[in-house]
Amino acid sequence: MKAHTRSGIREISQKHGFRRSDSLGQNFLVDKNIIDKIVESADIDEDSFVIEIGPGMGALTESLIEISGKVVAIEIDSHIIPLLEENLGKTDKLEIINQDVLKADLSEIIARERRRWKVEGRTIGKVAVLGNLPYYITTPIIMGILEKEVEMDTMVIMMQKEVAERIVAKPGSKTYGALSVACQFYCETSYVTTVPRTVFAPQPKVDSAVLRLDRRKVLPWDVEGRELFFKVVRAGFNQRRKTILNSVSTIEEIDKVGLSDILEGLGIDPRRRAETLSIEDFAKLTKEIGRRG
Repeated sequence: MKAHTRSGIREISQKHGFRRSDSLGQNFLVDKNIIDKIVESADIDEDSFVIEIGPGMGALTESLIEISGKVVAIEIDSHIIPLLEENLGKTDKLEIINQDVLKADLSEIIARERRRWKVEGRTIGKVAVLGNLPYYITTPIIMGILEKEVEMDTMVIMMQKEVAERIVAKPGSKTYGALSVACQFYCETSYVTTVPRTVFAPQPKVDSAVLRLDRRKVLPWDVEGRELFFKVVRAGFNQRRKTILNSVSTIEEIDKVGLSDILEGLGIDPRRRAETLSIEDFAKLTKEIGRRG
């Protein structure tokens, strides 16, 4: 039974009396070409350790097991795990954890796996996080991984197309915002492919997209205080129609007069809006606000 086909999903579901959950965002990918593209873009091999978020019935998991050294699949729905286990069979290359990924300690999972590989005389070459993220918690999952500085190298994740476009957006575009800055601050982002809604069972109301996010080993921006940096970014985008002078002056670390002096000193027109500022602009601005504060 193949989990990447509509007939396979129906057969597996009927056999186990499984009913998908709308609340968990269970829309199963049924296009092998898209699955292959996701795996290929992750650039993994037998020395790679993979964490898969939301394996569902195992359409992607099956390919990941074949190529990588080990897969830990995190699945919140306990009802689907017996289906997943039967479809994939028993293998030392797969571990299934029944847990909400937002509550899972991914750093500990990775550290534990490094210890296991060391005992076996192996070394993890790459840590990759893959998955088809539920639309309703896409941003919390991504930001949780980035803000907790989980020691992963690459994420290849599928999400709602609209969110993907916001993540990769560049300064000056309508979709560029705080999420764009946050993801691009921590990672180099790239758009892999658009995934039409027609290749899911059941079919969602919107299209999806696959992104690749490679964690930056060294940040290219001089940011002394990340908390203040993101506070400035959020303030800038909270009211997009406001000028950068009016929006950022709402934080307690700086008044409007002081902020105006800083902006002019940096060569940033105080009348500009946050959506026109690059990450480097925000970094310089934050540094000066912190220095004066």
